[in-house]
Amino acid sequence: MSETTTATPPAGSTTGAADEGGKGPGLLAGPLGRNLGLVVALLLLCVVGAVTAPGRFVDVDNVLTILRLAAVVGVVSVGMTFVIIGGGIDLSVGALVALSSVWATTLATQAMAEDFHWIVMVVTAVLVGAGAGLVNGIVIAYGKLVAFIATLAMLAAARGLAEIIANRRTQIVQDRGFLEFFGGDVLGIPTLVIIFALVAAAGWVLLNRTTFGRRTFAVGGNAEAARLAGIRVQRHTVWLYVLSGVTCGIAAVMLMARTTTGSSTHGTQLELDAIGAVVIGGTLLVGGRGTIVGTVLGVLIFTTLGNVFTLNNLSSSAQAVARGVIIVLAVLLQQRLAAGGARPRKKARGAATPGSPAGALPGGSATPGGPAGARPGDSGGRPPT
Repeated sequence: MSETTTATPPAGSTTGAADEGGKGPGLLAGPLGRNLGLVVALLLLCVVGAVTAPGRFVDVDNVLTILRLAAVVGVVSVGMTFVIIGGGIDLSVGALVALSSVWATTLATQAMAEDFHWIVMVVTAVLVGAGAGLVNGIVIAYGKLVAFIATLAMLAAARGLAEIIANRRTQIVQDRGFLEFFGGDVLGIPTLVIIFALVAAAGWVLLNRTTFGRRTFAVGGNAEAARLAGIRVQRHTVWLYVLSGVTCGIAAVMLMARTTTGSSTHGTQLELDAIGAVVIGGTLLVGGRGTIVGTVLGVLIFTTLGNVFTLNNLSSSAQAVARGVIIVLAVLLQQRLAAGGARPRKKARGAATPGSPAGALPGGSATPGGPAGARPGDSGGRPPT
């Protein structure tokens, strides 16, 4: 037979996928297009800031202020990106930051830091965050509790425990070495900004260049398929929440250095800022897709927006409304792009049925020993014997 047949690609394959018009989902449906759109949005915000607050917005001190404010939210958002890509959600990150900061600034912890080194405070904050994340992961993965409910319960419990430990008081950081290190700068760049950059870089490598990252995408895309592929989904889910807790501990250390305090009020509504930044960055709330670069851009967009509002003496209420509108628009855009990329491909006429010989007609299988394209019961046009 001289007729050319087209094989149907494997299920789940997106390589070369095209819609009925023969065109792909477009540039904006890919990570490069989404990140380019975020860069354009950030540049537009900068233009608005430069026009409405000339001289103040473009000042070096103001730019460094934006980066310092973005650093804490950014570190938490990196951990949140992993959790959401893995198909979960973590509403407890703000409370974990508060708990970690309080535990790391108790009199006992600071006394140990004075006797040994201020690194004790850092290790304490990270371990507290990791421990709380471990509890979240075990309850969700092995207790089969919905992530929204489990982390909401941790939010209330961690915030309450922080209030009990601090006795509803603000604890002052006494170690001068701690404050000088984290409050200093390297070549004019604040240490907090450098920490944010390092965490983001480490998160990018972990997500895009390791087996852990590939498993995260697999678990978030289809947990059952990941399990059948040999991935230990429950254990991996636990590690995702531990990772989120670790970033909360790091953010607590940064917040302690910036405010020189540990308080049960730290991190209030931080979970909303982190989730908003991750969503703005293009991570799907249903899991399976997301980028660290997009998250970083989302954090910078939110922080720059707040700075522009502040410089123009606009109320925080108006800023909250603007953030809400941006999040809704981002989610609507995600759904539109996802729907466009998942548009079914029109089957070519005469395409072979997967697993059948070349030239076999769709809906029928070739009879063993008969010519290609013959249907069961068909003897190639000859009457049956």
